[in-house]
Amino acid sequence: MASNTNFEKYKSDGSLQGNLLEWFDARFPATSMWRGHLSEYYAPKNFNFWYFFGSLAMLVLVIQIVTGIFLVMHYKPDASLNADGIPVAFASVEYIMRDVPWGWLIRYMHSTGASAFFLVVYLHMFRGMLYGSYRQPRELIWIFGTLLFLCLMAEAFMGYLLPWGQMSFWGAQVIVNLFSAIPLVGEPLSIWIRGDFVVGDATLNRFFSFHVIAVPLVLLGLVAAHILALHEVGSNNPDGVEIKKRLTPEGIPLDGIPFHPYYSVKDIVGVVVFLMVFSIIVFFAPEGGGYFLEYNNFIPADPLKTPPHIAPVWYFTPYYSLLRAMVWPLFGIDAKFWGVVAMGGGVVILAFLPWLDRSPVKSIRYRGPIFKTLLTIFVISFFILGFLGTKAPSYAFFDVIPGAPVAQILSAYYFLFFLTMPWWSKIDKYKPEPDRVTM
Repeated sequence: MASNTNFEKYKSDGSLQGNLLEWFDARFPATSMWRGHLSEYYAPKNFNFWYFFGSLAMLVLVIQIVTGIFLVMHYKPDASLNADGIPVAFASVEYIMRDVPWGWLIRYMHSTGASAFFLVVYLHMFRGMLYGSYRQPRELIWIFGTLLFLCLMAEAFMGYLLPWGQMSFWGAQVIVNLFSAIPLVGEPLSIWIRGDFVVGDATLNRFFSFHVIAVPLVLLGLVAAHILALHEVGSNNPDGVEIKKRLTPEGIPLDGIPFHPYYSVKDIVGVVVFLMVFSIIVFFAPEGGGYFLEYNNFIPADPLKTPPHIAPVWYFTPYYSLLRAMVWPLFGIDAKFWGVVAMGGGVVILAFLPWLDRSPVKSIRYRGPIFKTLLTIFVISFFILGFLGTKAPSYAFFDVIPGAPVAQILSAYYFLFFLTMPWWSKIDKYKPEPDRVTM
């Protein structure tokens, strides 16, 4: 039997610890999983600092889950008013901040962790674009990653509603109302999402349920699928060279080293640096200048008082700019609908990168000037779109250049970068990839 074969592999030395290991390993593939995914998983030996962000994303996920569990112990998803005329949900957050021992720290770790999660995920995705980590045979890894990103956005959006502050309430109001622009099914769909005709107690309770239970389960499943798919085909590297093509007689990649202990120890460097920066923000600047925790969200939700400017958290703002850039109706359909399409399409189009990129090489190290130039413009455009998403539609650069036309031009470039990629990636000059990885 397979279990007996596994049992024979790890014969005990006769100690109690050895006997327990044998007993457990004969019934569960603990040792084989350890070897297959860590000690005998061979990764390219030329990883650089860009490869820290995958493990950091795992770390932040753990931080979010642990802090979220403690927050749920004291949070009440109730939009009704208490004796002081304050929503119960908002008051429970204040209770956590003021009366729960170390509650302020847990809450700030969770709110800062949300921004940190998106930061490391954005950098992780950018590394994939730099080195062509979405190319064959890693298409499925990239698709799982895109689904993870969509799931993370849904998780963050639903969690943003829970403090039941002004920006929570009105941000949810704006985003959910966008679904009403979908022809035929829009109005019933928006009512179904809210659970009522307006954002209220039903909305808060269902968003709480999804944020705490449903979406995290999907998120964890996608993380597992992402890692399993990665370890099936192997990691990419800054050269884009497939290390499995050159093996020793024992079947070990010539340019590979065991992930543990080499990269598991190296990742500790990234973890230490990250935790230092994370701790500085949590203890000294948890609001992040109003970008991590918006100041309007420290005001209880008031359905009768609309904030002068409603904008999402910074990690949504590039896609919010895509949404606002659509101001013209097309084919007789309202511009708001096309804004929703642009916002969703801005994320979904990432999943098609493996088939849009036709370059003979993967890594930016061997790509030509067209790719390097267009990618640089794309990154700058993404930052500017993110900045404009935090501003009112009437914003003007230096009080001279109106921001709305700039956002429209950059939104067009965002999509053209991907849609024209099959053409320009094919005609771009390139250097031949080396036979072996370089250090």
